[in-house]
Amino acid sequence: MRKVEVTAYNAIWPSLFEIESQQLQAIFKGEIVQIHHIGSTAVPGLSAKPIIDIMPVVKAIDRIDCFHSEMINIGYEPKGENGLPGRCYFQKRGDKRTHHIHVYEEGNPDIERHLAFRDYLRKHPEAADKYSSLKIELAKKNPFDIEAYIKGKSELVQEMEKKAIKWHRSLK
Repeated sequence: MRKVEVTAYNAIWPSLFEIESQQLQAIFKGEIVQIHHIGSTAVPGLSAKPIIDIMPVVKAIDRIDCFHSEMINIGYEPKGENGLPGRCYFQKRGDKRTHHIHVYEEGNPDIERHLAFRDYLRKHPEAADKYSSLKIELAKKNPFDIEAYIKGKSELVQEMEKKAIKWHRSLK
């Protein structure tokens, strides 16, 4: 059973992203348009589950299946869309996971959602603190129930995502 663990921000997380990003660049080669560190580990100072979320943006999502064996060779399990249409998802190390890969085709609106949320939290410390506190509280209440943890965050995340997208679009 997987334990829900939220830890204080760790300054090594950006380096872990860079290392993994280089491996993904070597595998996907010319398919990758951009690669981003997303999620809570991408926000300095934010408490997080110590799992690095990476979002490669690719030219053609339907070609990603061709890379499954190479992803398996470096420890990833292909999970298909895993509940989000238009995404190819991989996780590394099962119940002791260390990385999540969220592959999207360029132009997918979920790319903006992820980047806006990350950048909003980076620029709005009060929002980041509120989110961090909720995650710590939910992890304590639900140490072995990831579904309850996710459900407990959902309302705040949706509220913040709306603000983040509006804020992000106002910058353009």
